[in-house]
Amino acid sequence: MAEEQKALKFWDWEINSKSTWLGVELSEIYAYRGLLLRLTRKDFLGTYQQTLLGPFWVLIQPLLTVITYVLVFNKVIGISTNGVPPFLFNLIGITLWNLFSEVFLNTAKSFSQNAGIFNKVYFPRIIVALSAVYLQLILFGIQLLLLIVVFGYFLITGKITANPANFFLIIPIIIITTGIAFGAGLILSVMTAKYRDLMALIQLLIRLLMFVCPVFYSLSMVPEKVKWMVNLNPLSSQFEYFRYAFIGTGQLSDLQFMYSASFMVLMVFFGVLLFNKLSDALMDVI
Repeated sequence: MAEEQKALKFWDWEINSKSTWLGVELSEIYAYRGLLLRLTRKDFLGTYQQTLLGPFWVLIQPLLTVITYVLVFNKVIGISTNGVPPFLFNLIGITLWNLFSEVFLNTAKSFSQNAGIFNKVYFPRIIVALSAVYLQLILFGIQLLLLIVVFGYFLITGKITANPANFFLIIPIIIITTGIAFGAGLILSVMTAKYRDLMALIQLLIRLLMFVCPVFYSLSMVPEKVKWMVNLNPLSSQFEYFRYAFIGTGQLSDLQFMYSASFMVLMVFFGVLLFNKLSDALMDVI
């Protein structure tokens, strides 16, 4: 008996038929931090290796999108930017939108795309989702640098003014936007693992959601009778605050900001619990 108890001390983890809502502890995730970095590197190389422009696509994609938006929404349709240069106005919205959409879509695909690895070796499944978020935050940082360069150009030329104190708003905005995308992605990753055709529907919905978010327009342009519908979207206030951090314009509401923060906490909490509870059971399905 004493030898058995002594042997138990050397166990790192135990495989059994039970699954829990909490799934893994933070200490276990920290123990696999090396794997997290390797998965992030693998995804980065897999995306840009053997491409013509490589990582420069991170900058080209938002630039081409902004040029299209300026031509269509500002020049043809005539959407006002309230005196802000249209290029900068749209680039601010596109930069934050890319963060949300890429974190959401890549997290939603994390389970189904890595099912083969899950079947062969044990490690905390959520590490794969975290690596997707980590990579997208790195790419977002590159796009944010582009935004800062463009912002600096318009600031130096005197076309805009800025309050440096507002820049501190960028940090909580990034956290809330990433958290909402991560939590929603975890929930849908469980669903897409079982029902593969849902991914096509999700990609369609993400395109439609873009028009519900004030990406290329301001909340001040939304009619009062339908503004409540836009305010139900927890991302709406984040785009207004993100735009305000750079150019000092936008309709700000502390209540809406708290609503977005609370929504983010609930999404992450529920997403992590659902992912950890159902990930082991889904291995028999996929």
